[in-house]
Amino acid sequence: MGAWQIDLPNSAEFCNFALQIYILWKKRKSTSTSLPKSRGGVYSNLAIISHSHSEFILDFAAALPGLPGPKIQSRVMMTPEHAKRLLNALAENISKYETQFGKIEIVNNQPRGTFNLQDYDPNGPKS
Repeated sequence: MGAWQIDLPNSAEFCNFALQIYILWKKRKSTSTSLPKSRGGVYSNLAIISHSHSEFILDFAAALPGLPGPKIQSRVMMTPEHAKRLLNALAENISKYETQFGKIEIVNNQPRGTFNLQDYDPNGPKS
């Protein structure tokens, strides 16, 4: 056998191999996650997160200049286990983003990121 000569599989082996690759590709394609065509994304620059013993509640809102207050755009409820999986997935993706585009800077004069809902009085501050 020369230096540039290779053994090719017979046509039956090659067809079987190609069929297996095609089946795997179709399975991957059929199980991919996609949004329904009727839904679109919503903009959010504020997340209000609360929890109980059995669930986490994430309210995504948009606080825009000139509007009286933030408007809740979407609410997501999940188990504590899935909330932790989301936390890990976000941390991994932020790390990848910062590797590719540089460190994300947090502006110091922004409002505090968390508060306790028990401390929030919908009727305004207590006098």
